[in-house]
Amino acid sequence: MSEQNNKRLFYASCFALITTAFSFSIRAGILPQLGEEFNLSAEQLGFINQMWFLGFPISMVLGGIFYNFIGPKNIMKIAFISHTAGIFLTIYSGGYIGLLISTFLIGVGNGCTEAACNPMIAHSYSGKLMNTLLNRFHMWFPGGIVIGSLLSYFMTDLNMSWETQIWIILIPTVIYAYLFYGQAFPKPKEEEGASLSTNLKAMATPLFIFISICMTLTAISEFGPNQWVNLILSESGAKPMVILAIITGIMAFGRYFGGEFVHKFDQTGVLLGSAIVASLGIFLMSTVTGSMIYVAAVLFAVGICFFWPNMIGFTAEKIPASGAIGMSIVGAFGMFSTSIWQPIIGSWIDTSREVATASGLEGGALELLIGQETLQKMNLFPIILIVLFAILLFWMKSKKNATPAVG
Repeated sequence: MSEQNNKRLFYASCFALITTAFSFSIRAGILPQLGEEFNLSAEQLGFINQMWFLGFPISMVLGGIFYNFIGPKNIMKIAFISHTAGIFLTIYSGGYIGLLISTFLIGVGNGCTEAACNPMIAHSYSGKLMNTLLNRFHMWFPGGIVIGSLLSYFMTDLNMSWETQIWIILIPTVIYAYLFYGQAFPKPKEEEGASLSTNLKAMATPLFIFISICMTLTAISEFGPNQWVNLILSESGAKPMVILAIITGIMAFGRYFGGEFVHKFDQTGVLLGSAIVASLGIFLMSTVTGSMIYVAAVLFAVGICFFWPNMIGFTAEKIPASGAIGMSIVGAFGMFSTSIWQPIIGSWIDTSREVATASGLEGGALELLIGQETLQKMNLFPIILIVLFAILLFWMKSKKNATPAVG
């Protein structure tokens, strides 16, 4: 395929990921409005969030399994249909059940994007350039969240409806469909094997299982605080959606220039350092108020910045025989974990509110306490990762002279 074709596929992939980012950030921004309009508890809002993260891994796994058979072009057609249907059904949902179904459809579209675009980029490029472009591709998730969160902030400030905000998600959806239209798509690399049994054999190794477990924690470490930012930081003395924009802006910048950084320190060293900084960032966000929240948010952003692309890159580089399905399964573990935790986080918020209200707290002091207690619980995720990534670092050093494809 021509370089121009590959570039257009890459740009289209970026706009598809921006669609995913808009669906994440705008939904985070309108959660309070949805709660008020439909009289929903935090736990019910958590179940709505869960549908986004549940549809994601289901389509990711199926997309990974059938990638070699139907190809990325057809997977992205499914993504477009799911995104478009999900957007329309969200706007005309009419209540809780409708929001569950429509959010699930958007999640399916997002999962198809990951299932098609990650291996498509990996198959179009190799080595250092592959790592660089995977980081730059994943830059557009936080980059899109920056744009989406600021749009949601200003539109909410102007008293624009949540339905109007959802319509915005349709813009990058149409753009990526246009860019993909008529292009040639790459075929899987021969060395990865077109056989599903070959992929599954590579996945049935201690290294793949270990990295999948780590992915369940890196994903919730990133998505937990970000998805609930508008509720848990509402009375922190800072603007929650501005904080989300700052966090994701730093992530976008870091991921764009992340290729050289990862190449220098290797993925395992970067992941361990990231877990340490992420834990420190969440701890500070749970203890400080006012302008110091922005400082804590910067640390948190630096910590989570390299999690997702380097977990995918680690799988592609260190366990290449797992193929497209390997990358999809690792990502699916992350999203499925995040899905499970959404209503649990919502129940943490509801329980904290009940206990604090019973003790006599109310107003801003009540909301501040709820947010801080929720963040303290969330900090357990990166703390566990510090231990796991330290093990991984020594593990990979001991296997330095081994064949990368052997798990």
